Amino acid sequence: MEALPVIREALAKQIRQSEIDFTTSRIRSIGEQEGNPQGVEIQTFGNAVSYYIRTMPWGVFNSVKGLSDEDMDRVAEIIQFYRERDRAFELDIDPVGTSPELLRHLTENGLAHRRFHSVLYGLPAPEAPGLPSGISIRPVENEADFDVYAGIHCIGSGMDIRHKHHFIQNNIGLLNRPGWNLFMASWHGRPAAVGVMHISGRTASLTLAATHPEFRNKGLQTSLLKWRLHEAYKAECELVAAQAAFGSTSQNNMERAGLRIAWTRAVWAPIAER
Repeated sequence: MEALPVIREALAKQIRQSEIDFTTSRIRSIGEQEGNPQGVEIQTFGNAVSYYIRTMPWGVFNSVKGLSDEDMDRVAEIIQFYRERDRAFELDIDPVGTSPELLRHLTENGLAHRRFHSVLYGLPAPEAPGLPSGISIRPVENEADFDVYAGIHCIGSGMDIRHKHHFIQNNIGLLNRPGWNLFMASWHGRPAAVGVMHISGRTASLTLAATHPEFRNKGLQTSLLKWRLHEAYKAECELVAAQAAFGSTSQNNMERAGLRIAWTRAVWAPIAER
């Protein structure tokens, strides 16, 4: 079995860039709706990329990724970008390219640490996974499939099914979009869970995942993880990356599937928004 590479600066940058790539693609797909009704903006500040969606106040859609010491003089501009839009935001701080001086600078500009987030990595799997009895997986390939996908994503995220149209509207742009691969897992023929993978260069990122509450604790997400690891191999990727809330079930599932923690990210935000 090929050994997992140790984390060095170049590998850390590759992992971080893969997340920037899929986040940019996902948010750009929302902004490409006719007339940009959601008010999407993507702005770069040196190496840092800032995302804003007017209709979605959540941190995942209003965040800054890729900030490093080289961008220290752009921090005030980033804060002003969100202040002009009256929007709270989150700022990802990864170990690569980060110094105590940058952290002090963030504090001096009214930001503070809010929470931790895990960044994981692993290798594609050469062998196809043997699925447990009752589980089947297939790609989401058309709008009819996507309607079912959106329902699972909606309910699996803790929302009422009445809000499914929001999940359709905000994710339909990923269907057949270059780099994106959507999968649906069924339990004895009933659609039950979904998982998404984005490929950028030779890095596959495990992105969205959700399971209908009725079908949890049946191994569906573990199966979807292993399935995507093999799909990454078939796509000739050399690395797999992922993110999860620290200590979460998602992180645990990823580690059981063979991924390891690359580092623990610090997520910062303006003090007034804590």
